[in-house]
Amino acid sequence: MKSVMIVFNQANTERVEYLLESLSIKGFTFFEEVQGSGTHTGVPHRGTHAWPELNSCIITVVEDDQVEQLLDYVKKLDMRNEEVGVRAFTWNIEMTV
Repeated sequence: MKSVMIVFNQANTERVEYLLESLSIKGFTFFEEVQGSGTHTGVPHRGTHAWPELNSCIITVVEDDQVEQLLDYVKKLDMRNEEVGVRAFTWNIEMTV
């Protein structure tokens, strides 16, 4: 199993939720307001007057065979509007309870 963390501009919230739904991924944890700065563009998302945008984050745990398709969907979403931004990160899950 793998954990996939998807960090995205809040403008992409409905698209990311639709992406999970279309892949039949039901379990996830949603963090509505997260702050940060992108690695490629470095534009801060801080929710301030100077940097008003905010990100959200979804973490899900999926079977290994779902990861490639999920990351492919995320990449396509990012390519749709690279200025808005969406990134995904994965790591191994050893055990769950």
